[in-house]
Amino acid sequence: MLLETIRCEMGAALHLSYHQKRLDKSCRLLGIRKEYDLNALIVPPDSRLYRCRFLYSAEGYSIEFHPYTPKKITSLKLLTCDTLKYPLKYADRESINTLFEKRMECDDVLLVQNNFLRDTSVANIALCIEGKWVTPASPLLEGTTRERLLDEKFLTAAPLTPEDIARASKVALMNAMVGFIEVENGIII
Repeated sequence: MLLETIRCEMGAALHLSYHQKRLDKSCRLLGIRKEYDLNALIVPPDSRLYRCRFLYSAEGYSIEFHPYTPKKITSLKLLTCDTLKYPLKYADRESINTLFEKRMECDDVLLVQNNFLRDTSVANIALCIEGKWVTPASPLLEGTTRERLLDEKFLTAAPLTPEDIARASKVALMNAMVGFIEVENGIII
């Protein structure tokens, strides 16, 4: 099963065009012939804040709405994982969850592959270097918020290594649910 996680609030599903683009790309790559129109399918139950889970495959789809309360992330643990592959947003996150369990006293992990920064267990990252927000050129997963902020020219993409962390004045996380938020305590190595 593949997954789209969509923020719903005030009775609306946010940034559906970016989710639709990723969903369509995933279907093409996997040879899924079904077409899913998120604009027609995602109807929030009311105006509260929800995390919508749209699960889909060649066989069909399901939609879940869960009330959402953001988790505060104040620290990240650098963790090397050279073999992890996560190019599509799969519902099965066992390998990522296993890495998350190695976070020690930190709130989340920041994954490093072949000496390049990638993602946390749930978000893309950005570093503020010389006053500009930069995101890894090759994330594990091309997130919808990352894509939107690149399109808006708020972010630029470049290869980032753990050494770039020392050059950063700020660190931020981004995903469909939290938007773009700064990490208070930075990264713990």
